[in-house]
Amino acid sequence: MEKLPKIGIPVIVLFTLAIVLISKSAITIDSGEAGVLFKTFGDGVVTDEPPMGEGFHIVAPWNKVFVYEVRQQELFEKMKVLSSNGLEIQIDASAWYEPVYKELGNLHQSLGKGYLQRVIQPAIRSAARSVIGRYTPDDLYSTKRDAIQVEIFEETKKILDKQYVQLNEVLVRDVTLPPTIKDAIERKLKQEQESLEYEFRLVTAAKEAEKVRIEAQGKADANKILSASLTSKILQDKGIDATIKLSESPNSKVIVIGSGDSGMPLILGNN
Repeated sequence: MEKLPKIGIPVIVLFTLAIVLISKSAITIDSGEAGVLFKTFGDGVVTDEPPMGEGFHIVAPWNKVFVYEVRQQELFEKMKVLSSNGLEIQIDASAWYEPVYKELGNLHQSLGKGYLQRVIQPAIRSAARSVIGRYTPDDLYSTKRDAIQVEIFEETKKILDKQYVQLNEVLVRDVTLPPTIKDAIERKLKQEQESLEYEFRLVTAAKEAEKVRIEAQGKADANKILSASLTSKILQDKGIDATIKLSESPNSKVIVIGSGDSGMPLILGNN
């Protein structure tokens, strides 16, 4: 009976150590994550092997696993930048990014988990200042916003090249101008719109006047041709035809043949 406690203590100690070792060796990586293995008694961060994928893993208790989110993530940024003429403008932008999966070990070794603050935020801020500085407030307020968005994306992507980070998209959500500048731009756009409408009315009126002139000229030319073709002989023939038709009419009338300056029939009256 006295030997049982002496045997039981080592068993309990070994059992406890086993539980501790297993708990430290068992690693579970959730969905959308990946792990970077650090070998304490080896070469440190493992960069020549793929990251540890989702699921349950057993590692040596003296090694460490650093877990990273490898899904696409979003960064929101509010930045105050200067336009080409020195005016302060606020830009609300967001960037979609994710770590390069196969390079996760290199990312951890060179930048660590703070890579967002170390490279992505400075990169997008630098690119935004560079791009916005090439445009005026008018450009930002009107049609150039899509082009500016593309340029910020391209410049940010160049900065992040070889940083083990993949930039998927940059979106410019809002551009806030100083109130006085915004009002001045809106007045200018309104005046330009009114000027375009006035020019359109002038062009329309000119086209309508040209149409009327062409129609009048056509009628004048037609009358001129008709007058040239109506000789005295033709008029006499038409008068005779008209007289014959009148004489055949059942209505009462008096027709004088051979009267008038040109010998044309004259209709004196009817009952």
